Amino acid sequence: MARKSLAVVFAGSGGSGAMTAGAVFLRACARAGYYGVMTQLFGAQVRGGESAALVQVSVEPIEAQPDRFDLFIALDWDKVDQFAAEIPLDEASVIIADPQAGAPPPAIAKSKARVAALKMSDPAASKLEQGLRGKRVNMFAVGAICALVGLSPGEVEAAIAEAFKGRAAELVAANQKSAVSGFAVSANLTLNVRLDAPARMPRWLISGNQALALGALRGGVRFVGCYPITPATDLVEWLAPHLLKLGGRLVLGEDELASINMALGASYGGTPAMTVTSGPGFSLMIESLGLAVAAEIPLVLVDVMRAGPSTGIASKTEQSDVNLAIYGAHGDAPRVVMAPMSVADCAATAEYATYVAEALQTPVIVLSDQQLGQSRTVFDPGYARPKPLARRVDGGQAGQPFKRYTIGADPVTPMPRPGTPGREWVAEGLTHNEAGLPASGAGVHVAQINKRAKKIARFDPGEWWGEVWGEGATAIVAFGSTIAPAREAMRRMTAAGRPVRLIGLRVLAPLPVERLTHAFQGVRRIIVVEQNHGAQLYHYLLGQKAIPTAAESVARPGPWPYRPSEIASYVA
Repeated sequence: MARKSLAVVFAGSGGSGAMTAGAVFLRACARAGYYGVMTQLFGAQVRGGESAALVQVSVEPIEAQPDRFDLFIALDWDKVDQFAAEIPLDEASVIIADPQAGAPPPAIAKSKARVAALKMSDPAASKLEQGLRGKRVNMFAVGAICALVGLSPGEVEAAIAEAFKGRAAELVAANQKSAVSGFAVSANLTLNVRLDAPARMPRWLISGNQALALGALRGGVRFVGCYPITPATDLVEWLAPHLLKLGGRLVLGEDELASINMALGASYGGTPAMTVTSGPGFSLMIESLGLAVAAEIPLVLVDVMRAGPSTGIASKTEQSDVNLAIYGAHGDAPRVVMAPMSVADCAATAEYATYVAEALQTPVIVLSDQQLGQSRTVFDPGYARPKPLARRVDGGQAGQPFKRYTIGADPVTPMPRPGTPGREWVAEGLTHNEAGLPASGAGVHVAQINKRAKKIARFDPGEWWGEVWGEGATAIVAFGSTIAPAREAMRRMTAAGRPVRLIGLRVLAPLPVERLTHAFQGVRRIIVVEQNHGAQLYHYLLGQKAIPTAAESVARPGPWPYRPSEIASYVA
C-alpha cells in the first residue's frame, strides 16, 4: 500500500557521505515531483565526527521536521549515537545497516526499531572494486532506498549528475554505477515504503542560505564584506559567483570588524552592501553597527544564529540572538530587525530588508538560524516580492550649504554620493551637527538622537510585518524556524476540531504593535514559542506591552528542534 510521505535518516561518521546521500535522495525525489525538506546534523570536525541528513519527502507541501523517522540508514556506527536524542525513532521505524558494521549502539537500539540487514560491501569483489564500492556506500544506499520509494534509476542518475556537476566524468559515472547497484539489491528489503505518485510540475530546490543570497541580489546588494563562520559560510559561497555575474564584489576581511567596516565603506560610496555572520561574529560587529546608526549608513546584516554563548555549538541551531539584534549597542541605537518565516520566505525577507535599509538609511538585521539557513526545501516556485524602495539622494536648498543631517519634518534626509558637487558630507560617528561636523552640545546630541529614533518609529512595514494563519481563541506567536512546526501543529489541531491561530512575526523591531493588537482580536490565550533559554522574544513583547502578563512562554535552548506534536501537546 502506497503512502503520502516518508521520513529518512542517512547517518554516519564525518566523511562517510551522509550529507551527500541525503542531498541526492532529496534531489532525486524532487525530480520525480515530490515535495521535501532536508535538515542537517553534524559536529565541528571535518572528518571523524558525526553527521546525519534528515530528509522527509511527500506528495504534499511540508516545512517542518516530522515527529518521528521511518527509516534510519546507517552508513557506519561511528559516534552516531551522539545524535540519538535528535533523531526520534520508535517500534515502527526500521534501521537499515550492513551486518559487518555491527549492532546499533545502545542509544539507537533502545528505540526498539526493527533492524533490516543490507549488505553494502562485497568481500568477493577485487581490491579495486572494494575501494570504489567502499567509498560510495552512500550512493549504494541511496539507490536501494530510491528503488523502494518507487523512483527510477534514471531519476537517481540525473540527481547524482546534478549533485556532482563540475566534477570529473569518471567520478560521476562511478557514483551512478554504485546507485544502480543499490537498485539491484533493494528487493532484499521487504519494506512498505513506496510513495503515492506525485503531481509533476516545476518546483524549486533551495536552502535558506541560498534563498537569503538570492533575495539580497534581487534587492540590489552589490557588495558583501564577510568573514567565514558556520553556519553562514555556505551563504556567501553561493553568493560570490552570482554577485560577480552582476558586477558586484565579495571581499573576505581579516576578521568580522573589518568585514562590516568594508561593507559600510561600500554603502557610504553609494553601493547597497551587506555583511553575513553568526552569533560570535555579530558580537564583534556591534561597535561598527553603532557607527552605521550614528552616521545613518544603510547596511544589511545577516545573522544565521547558532547555539551559544561564546562559540557554543557551531553547527546547531538556536534563536538566542534576539536581545543582541534588538538592543546590542552602547547608547541609543535604534535599528530594524527582521526574521524570515520559512526557507521560501528567506528570499522575500532579504530583498525587503535591502529596500528598507536603503530607504531608511539604517542598518537592518536579518535574523535567520541554522535550521532555516542550512535546510534544503522543495516547494512551489514564485513568491510575493516587496515593492522596491530606494535611497534618497536629492534634496537641500539650492545655493545653501548642504546639511546631510538636517533637523526637520522628515527625519530621512538626502544621502548623495560622496563627491557630488555642492553636496559633500562627512559620515561621522561622533555626535555631529546638521552639517555632519563633530559637536558636543547637549541640544545637538538630543536633536540627532530624536531624528534617528523618529525615522525608525515612523517605519510602517504594512503587510510585510508578518502573517496570521488560522482562527481560534488560542494564539501561538513564533518567529523564524519555530514557525514551521507551529504551523503543522496548528493544522493538526484545527483538523481535530480545536482551531488554533498562529501569528508569525517577520518584523521584530520596531515592533508592529498595532498589527499585533489586530491579530489578537478574539484571542483569550497567547503562547510565545521560541528556541532560547531566556524567553527573549517573550520578554521583549512584554516590555513593548504587546502581550498581557498572562501570556505563556514556551522557551528552551537548542539544539533540539521543536516537533509539531510537542507544540500541539502543550497547547492542548
